[in-house]
Amino acid sequence: MSESYLRLRAATVPELRRAIRRSEYQGHTAGMASGFLQGNLVILPETHALDFMRFCQRNPKPCPLVGVSDTGNPMMHTLGADIDIRTDVPVYYIYRDGELAESVTDLTPYWQEDHVAFVLGCSFTFENALMDAGIPIWHIDNNKTVPMYRSSIMTEEAGVFGGEMVVTMRAVDADRVDDVVQLCRRFPLAHGAPVHVGDAADIGIDDLQNPDWGDAPPPLGTQTAVFWACGVTPQQVLMRAGLPLSITHKPGHMLITDIDDQAEVPVYSG
Repeated sequence: MSESYLRLRAATVPELRRAIRRSEYQGHTAGMASGFLQGNLVILPETHALDFMRFCQRNPKPCPLVGVSDTGNPMMHTLGADIDIRTDVPVYYIYRDGELAESVTDLTPYWQEDHVAFVLGCSFTFENALMDAGIPIWHIDNNKTVPMYRSSIMTEEAGVFGGEMVVTMRAVDADRVDDVVQLCRRFPLAHGAPVHVGDAADIGIDDLQNPDWGDAPPPLGTQTAVFWACGVTPQQVLMRAGLPLSITHKPGHMLITDIDDQAEVPVYSG
């Protein structure tokens, strides 16, 4: 593991965000900021914002909406102290006409007056709870990014937004699967309970060792594959929609908020 990752896993949220804002840390955020909600990011022109909000409302498992900016205002006041959506994510992906065009660590030159930012809950939140319950998370223990796959599970459409759900996979000992399901139900803002347990082929995934995003996991062995809805789903949806410009986080590289990850409704009281 890198020295900076190990150091920042023990850092406070302000210290972690400061390192990200200064581009001193550009890695994944799994296992960081224990106790605080992490978020996926989507930035769109205002002309598409209402349809995207409808899409989130119709698909709360992959898109648990926890924060929306005012039009043209990059400050996410409802999610924490001094969160600037232009600088406080480790790496951003910029899509043009539905294709990934570039990645950057500072979005300031790209922010426009008609932009609206959406922050969606992230599975990294429940991973901390799983580890606290004695359930190991392979990608965190090995400083990797969780494997993510395009599935055959279809989302509910809204305007130009729709398509397949992206899922994450974690291998779980068979005798702990029920514990995992029940524990994750407590985190509706972090995708909640799994959407599938067992054979990956049942949800259209042919090869677990060949994820669409993230790092390849080790072979399952005697463990069971467990799949959760993933906040990368909007990236798949945006590519399908082919908008002239849209912006997301790099998968695995999240916004750290000041929200208690045990909250059922996102409330910042700072």
